[in-house]
This record gives sequence, C-alpha cells and structure tokens, in this order.
Amino acid sequence: MTRFWHRATLGGLAAMGLALVAGQAQAQPRNQITIMREIDADRYDPHRSTALAAGEVITMLSDTLVSMDYDMRTIRPGLAERWEVSPDGLTYTFHLRQGVTFCDGKPFTAEDMAFSLNRWIGRTTPRVTSPVAWRAGDVKEIRASGPHTLVYELNRPFSELLPNLALFFGSAVDPATVERLGDNFGVQGFNGTGPFCWQSWTPRNELVLTRHPNYRWGPPVLQNQGPAHVERIVWRVIPEAASRVAALQAGQADLTQFIPDAFIETLRRSPNIVISNQPNYLWDTYLGFKVDRPVANDIAIRRAFHMAVDRPAMVRAVWSGNATPARGIINPTALDYYAPADELVPAYDPAAARRMLDEAGWRVGPDGIRVKDGQRATLTLFAINNLVNQRLGEIIQQAVRQVGIELRVQLFDATVAWGRLASQDFDVLFLSYPYISASDALNLYWHSRSRPTPNRMNWNNPQTDRWLEDGRAATDPAVRAQAMANLQRQLNEASAWMNIAHNNLNLFANRRVEGARAHGLYGISIYKGLDLRIR
Repeated sequence: MTRFWHRATLGGLAAMGLALVAGQAQAQPRNQITIMREIDADRYDPHRSTALAAGEVITMLSDTLVSMDYDMRTIRPGLAERWEVSPDGLTYTFHLRQGVTFCDGKPFTAEDMAFSLNRWIGRTTPRVTSPVAWRAGDVKEIRASGPHTLVYELNRPFSELLPNLALFFGSAVDPATVERLGDNFGVQGFNGTGPFCWQSWTPRNELVLTRHPNYRWGPPVLQNQGPAHVERIVWRVIPEAASRVAALQAGQADLTQFIPDAFIETLRRSPNIVISNQPNYLWDTYLGFKVDRPVANDIAIRRAFHMAVDRPAMVRAVWSGNATPARGIINPTALDYYAPADELVPAYDPAAARRMLDEAGWRVGPDGIRVKDGQRATLTLFAINNLVNQRLGEIIQQAVRQVGIELRVQLFDATVAWGRLASQDFDVLFLSYPYISASDALNLYWHSRSRPTPNRMNWNNPQTDRWLEDGRAATDPAVRAQAMANLQRQLNEASAWMNIAHNNLNLFANRRVEGARAHGLYGISIYKGLDLRIR
C-alpha cells in the first residue's frame, strides 16, 4: 500500500509539474545547455569541499594531472602528458602540457600545479585543511623542477596515487586568484584551466559557466579535446523531483542524473529522452554496525541482520530495480575485488538466523524481542532523512523484528544529520559513498586511525591496519590485490556492515542534446562537458 501511494503521488506530482512547466514554456537559448540538480554546494573550492555538488562543477572549471577512463580503472593523461615513477615508488615526475592557459589567459606552469597540490595538503599560507588530503599520499615534497616539470616525492609508496590525482581535489587553481579572493575563492569567483569558466553564481538557484575559447587539452577519453561545442552551461538547482522530470520532458532543461527511481520507467518510455548508464559506477549504500556498542558488538546479531533481510527483494522495492543487490563489501566491477570473500556473507535465511541467535544465548522475551544477560536486542539507527532511507528503515526494521531484534530508526534532516552521526550515540547507520577501487574503499573506512569518522563502525583491528598499510604501500599490484583479498575475507566474515546495494548511475538527456555519456568518477555524471553539443 505504501509503495502504491508513493508511486501514485509521484505520478500526480509529475503531471502537475509538467502542466506548470508547459504553461510557462520558454525556449532554451540556442547554444546553452541547462543541467539540473537537486542541491547546491556551499562553495566551489576543490581543496575545501568533498561534495558531489561541488565536484561536478569543478570538473568543468579545472583539470587534474591525470584523467580516468570510463572503465574506472585506466589512468590517462590530463595536464600531464606523460610521467615516470622511480623503481622504489617514491618519486613521480610529471611532464606537463605546454600551451595550457587559465581562463584569464595566464599561462599554466609547473609552479601553479605545485601550488595547487600543496594547497590541497595544507602546505600553503594561509593554510587550507582538506578533509581528503590523505588521498594525496604521505607527501615529502611537491615542487616544480622546470617550467613544465613537476616532481612529486613521497615518504612511503602509495600504490593508488594516480587514481587519486584524477579526482577533483587535485585540480589546478590559479595562485593569484586564490590570493585575491581569499576565503571567497570558489564563492565569488574561480580561475582554472578547465573547458569552462566561471561567470556567475546565485546560491541555491543557478551557476553559469562560459566556454574557455583557448581550451584544447581535454582528456583523451573524450571525443572532443576542446574547445567545448557549447557556449554556456547553466547548473540549475531544482529541489522538487517532479519539477525536474517535467522540465526535462518539456525541453526547458537538458540533462540531469537526479531522477527518483519511481520516474525512471516513465522516462525510459519517452521518445524525447535518452538515458546513458555507467556499468562501472562505484557508489554503494550500506548499513554499518558500531562494533564497540552493546548488542552491535555481538557477531551473531550482525550476521542475523544479513540472514533476516531479503536484499534482492528490498532493492527491487526501494530502487524499483535500478540498483544491484550487494552481498560482499566491494562492488564486483572494482579493481582488486575478491569474489570468494562474498561466500562468507550469510545468505537470506530467517529460520537459520533464529537458530543461530538461540545458540548464541539470545532468548526470545515475552514481547518477542530477544534478551541475553539482561541486555535487550535493541539497536538505534541514525541516517539522513530521504526517501531511500525511509524505505530501507521500514523494511529492515520489519525483517529483523521477525527474528527477535528491535531496530529503532531515527532519521534527521541533512542539515543536522552529520552532527548526530558525530555524536556516536547510535548502534547502526545508513550511508552511501563513492570509491575508485577496493583499496580506496577499504582505506577510507576501516583503518583504526579513521575512528570515529569516517570509520563510524569504530573498527579497531591491528591485522586490518597492517593489510591496509601493506596494500597502500605496495609497488607490485599482486601484493596489493592479496592484501585487499585478505581484508575482504576478514570484514565479510565479521559482518561489520551489511552492504545493501550497488547504486546505478543514469544520465538523462532530452534529444536536443548529443554527446551525453555517464562517466561516474566520484559520482560525477558529466565529465568535463566537452562532448556535449546541441543538435
């Protein structure tokens, strides 16, 4: 009944939104593409933000040393046309392209790249503290050794330095503009080397970019290396899902990746909409257990969650089939995924879950909730309040109740949810996250030094730390792969979290636009925008 009401309501909203948009129909400017999104970023500074909403714009405003292919594995040239790595894995020498300019026409040099990377890791004045500076590795020194040569020295090898340098955090920025704007860099302006230039920003409304006319150094994975085909990109914030669907269908906007699953089949049948999917997309939704809390610290309770919940059925209900049920902790398309480890994850079997809990000493109480040593099998879940988490909470709450576990679900608005998660006053959480490989995902969440965030599970295991460090420092890919296999076995067996779904990336475009292909690096659907054109 809930699903029927939800679909019917969304369908009515879509019809109302379409009628409203049609009644206000305005022609799109000929050489402008409008991209819709649900939320805005607070700023567009690559070294101060980790938000997808910031990254999708920064990727158009600037460039990185290297780029990522659509397979999410292969590193291609970017601002660096080639590079060498020392045998010990400690020194990377990047040879930068010549003829690159910032939007204001200033030539780009190795000094600019060194400044940008040093700013990322907090080695410039005034100091910027990036929450993802660890992605740059354990840096000894980053310096220019010539106008177009950059030397990047590490204290310890970092086997996935290059993929991390492809992320928008490593974007080149103009030192003079940073100095001039200070804290307002990425708020009142931006000066990068990207295919588009900053024109204006009206927060929570729209951000306007204009074509960088001299740009000719785009990533080789794109058909067009520059300049861009279109003159203007408008990033428009439309919070209401039905209005985004209506605007897309009416031709008042051109592109979006932010379409609720309930609308996807309708748009799939529309002759005016083209959908691009990225099969190598790495963005997962998970349920994590805080393993040092009472009840959640019992592996029998954690494994019972896996056995009580029919994940394929839940994913169909929540994502309308537009996500893949997860089993193990890593997406099978990711680099260094280890398939045998998935067999250690308990399969759906509620009867077996009840037997296991009985054997572990969790006895069913008079109200149906289990008790062990005077402790009720009650857990509190915190999450951001959105439609997906509402449905997940309902389904999992009902499923685990059938095996004698009480789950209390508390959802918070996004403006306060992160603070509540930081409080540590919960047992279980829902989150979703992007990653670029098994090593990236596991290093992000599971090292003991990452407690209490992003290691919100408070997982603290010396063997985990050793494997993570071995894999991170490996110069031999086989050594890294073995360390990641060991970790996947360990964590899947411990059931420290329940991976729920491997999310899909769909890019929706009306037929006015050509060249829209979903990329997916760090969740970003439109990579650079160089291939976009108006029919």
